[in-house]
Amino acid sequence: MAARPMRVLLYCHDTFGLGHLRRSRAIAHAIVAANKRARCLIVSGSPVLGDFDYRARVDYISIPGVIKRRSGAYVAADAHVDLEQTLAMRRAIIAETAEAFDPHLFIVDKEPWGLRGELAPTLDALHRRGVPIVLGLRDVLDDPSLLVPEWGRNDNVTALARYYDQIWVYGLPQMYEPLACIDLPRSLRRRIVYTGYLRREVSAFAPPPANLPGTTKEDGRPYILVTPGGGGDGDGLVDWVLNAYEADPAIPANAVIVFGPFLDSTARTGFLHRIEKLERVHALVFDAHIEGLMANCAGIVAMGGYNTFCEILSFDKPALVVPRTTPRLEQWLRARRAEELGLVATLPDPGPPGSGRAPGRVMATALRHLPQQRRPSDVVVPGLLDGLDNINRLARRLIRRPSVQAVAADRGANRAAIR
Repeated sequence: MAARPMRVLLYCHDTFGLGHLRRSRAIAHAIVAANKRARCLIVSGSPVLGDFDYRARVDYISIPGVIKRRSGAYVAADAHVDLEQTLAMRRAIIAETAEAFDPHLFIVDKEPWGLRGELAPTLDALHRRGVPIVLGLRDVLDDPSLLVPEWGRNDNVTALARYYDQIWVYGLPQMYEPLACIDLPRSLRRRIVYTGYLRREVSAFAPPPANLPGTTKEDGRPYILVTPGGGGDGDGLVDWVLNAYEADPAIPANAVIVFGPFLDSTARTGFLHRIEKLERVHALVFDAHIEGLMANCAGIVAMGGYNTFCEILSFDKPALVVPRTTPRLEQWLRARRAEELGLVATLPDPGPPGSGRAPGRVMATALRHLPQQRRPSDVVVPGLLDGLDNINRLARRLIRRPSVQAVAADRGANRAAIR
């Protein structure tokens, strides 16, 4: 039987880092790979939306950017535009995009109402038309003491009850249950589906990895990949790794640091000056195809965001996770549970550079041990990386619902009548 047409709209607000966009992109790529008649459209405010490549039949719409400060406050990315005006433009673009794209399925990443309620008109319109709506959540949101009041302020349970057909958790309950602390009625609990983590691979369309010093076979030694994700709050991790190589220049493995596009430029300049004096440390500002570097490295040092954790599992790499603890405890909770299961090793949050909490010898010892550390595959966790396969199965089921097909047929008939 021929695959059904499938138009999937994905929303990710992206005010800080790369996490939401990279997760949505992975899902979109998996959907079109599994269905030759599928099209996906990602709506995002990420400033690096266009820096990634996209498979055929995956496209994106950029909405005006909003930046989330470390304090939690929001400001417009364009300093000359008022925040409320920016939000109004975003709201209108999202609604008009949904109307024009006419999706069979709408997947919302993390925020049930969108940023500051910007999805409300779109949710209303799609719900009235019978379009299935899904909330996609990473495995860990935050510590219950912070998450419960946040969800209460945002009235998220009302959004779930009113609009959402399913809640997909991109993880496993034995790792973490992100909504366990939220007072949800039984009817909403039944809508929660744990998909497993999202498997990553080196794209067949990616260019070959750059011949960065420290990563070629001619170097004759393994390299450790150091990634603080988007980099917006990664200066403490980068500083600690540099402290290690400064304290112990004989660490056997090279280090390749990918700063991330949001690392403060002043901090980056300072790090580059230090790296010039270290023979075994090399750096990139950003790599949209970081999977290639991950596949070939001897181990990974990371802060432990969701996407990096998926990559650690997918490429089966020994990993040292140094989770941040502000403004959210998400990374710390994930890292702690992953260490309990034997999937990774951890070190505590070093704090900002100069805090005195990151002695180089401690990190140097961990880096020496890392290549010999256990790999994630040494632990058997059934269904651990089945997320993308399960998402495709769930999406097909939702779109095949009789009500959805009837709505689609009515739309086709109405268009034919208009013509």
